[in-house]
Amino acid sequence: MGTKKKKTKEDFTNEAYMGIRRMFFHNEIIPGQKISYGDLAQRLKMSTTPVIQALKRLEFQGLVRHEPNRGYYTENISLKEITEIYEFRELIEVSLLPKTIAAITQKGMKTLKKALDSHLDAVRDIYLKDRLLKDMEFHLTLAKLSGSQLQINTLKSLFDLLYLKYRGNILFVTPMETVDAEHIQLYEDIDAGKFEQAQKVLGQHISNVKKHAILSIERLNREKNIKSI
Repeated sequence: MGTKKKKTKEDFTNEAYMGIRRMFFHNEIIPGQKISYGDLAQRLKMSTTPVIQALKRLEFQGLVRHEPNRGYYTENISLKEITEIYEFRELIEVSLLPKTIAAITQKGMKTLKKALDSHLDAVRDIYLKDRLLKDMEFHLTLAKLSGSQLQINTLKSLFDLLYLKYRGNILFVTPMETVDAEHIQLYEDIDAGKFEQAQKVLGQHISNVKKHAILSIERLNREKNIKSI
């Protein structure tokens, strides 16, 4: 019988990091909140040291900030930031499409179809968390088929920032039937090798989602201002 491998400091830090990420994703930690690393350590059932190291990693990602003598806070929702994220997403994803279409195989099309079907099933569910994940998987699958690793890694970072920081009721305000139709049209254009049409559909899709997300944030900001009066 083998001896169980002893966990390293890095193992504990990774566990804390993934645990805090889950809290972000499930809205257990919200934008603008003060973070007690002692409370996080208790919830994660570990010491404060790996929690602090995990928070430093999240600070580097732009999800939290550290204020001297005050501690850690989650970053507030930013209209400027979410606009830049979607604009950068559009730049990366649209530019990768010609590579994807040029390199895609029958197996690749099956992989993309599976991702599309998973998303179409999820969008009819009442749980936004599943919808968020399946939408991200569809877009990342499309990008991965291009084989451009640097852009794929950058895209993953953008999705991290979007889906961990911004809640589902902000990101998913675009009508479901619109998102469905755009994803289906995108798949069909790729299958037909129409990369110019596919680029147009993808660019329009991301721009449309961005527009609705901005309107949602502006509405939340107005409501917040009214409450503060």
